[in-house]
Amino acid sequence: MPLSEPRTLQATFILSSAMSLILAAIRSGHDPIAPLPPASFHRWLDEPILCPKCDASYNLVCDYDQAVGRFFELESRKLILMLRKAIFLGHANGHKVPHFETAGVVVTSHLAPKLPATPKTIQ
Repeated sequence: MPLSEPRTLQATFILSSAMSLILAAIRSGHDPIAPLPPASFHRWLDEPILCPKCDASYNLVCDYDQAVGRFFELESRKLILMLRKAIFLGHANGHKVPHFETAGVVVTSHLAPKLPATPKTIQ
């Protein structure tokens, strides 16, 4: 059974490299709130994630070296599904979260910092 061993190693490689992949979804028209995923160059993916209930769209960004990799579609599929679910659930809040990020099991949402309330002047 020497043919089954390379397939097992290949599947292990795909799963282990998928854990190092970090994807960020940033709402169109907004700047990133948190730092982008660590990379020497970033690549904005062509296809944005759209909210099925409204016109909100989120652009995806990841490391360029991983985005041009051979198994990127397989590695990023679960992460993109998790980001889609987070964006869909964010519709109930009016899409107040402009920046999502995931590296595997958890989707982190980054909110814009709240500005301090301006004191009213008394005359």
